[in-house]
Amino acid sequence: MGYALGTSACIGCGRIFSYNPMRVPSFTPPGGTREPICEQCFNIINDKRADKGLPPFSRHPDAYEPCDEEELS
Repeated sequence: MGYALGTSACIGCGRIFSYNPMRVPSFTPPGGTREPICEQCFNIINDKRADKGLPPFSRHPDAYEPCDEEELS
């Protein structure tokens, strides 16, 4: 049994981060392709939503943890 992590640049800040490729939150910029977002940027977005009285986006609790390799098949 093994584990898997995705690694790429965050669509928000550009930093490289690791994530569960099956559960990481992602966004699609206008005219772009869907890209993952790091936990810090995700939290910033939810803080800004809260300031506007909007409900937070939800995320899976394991979004930034390794996944079992069998989930990828």
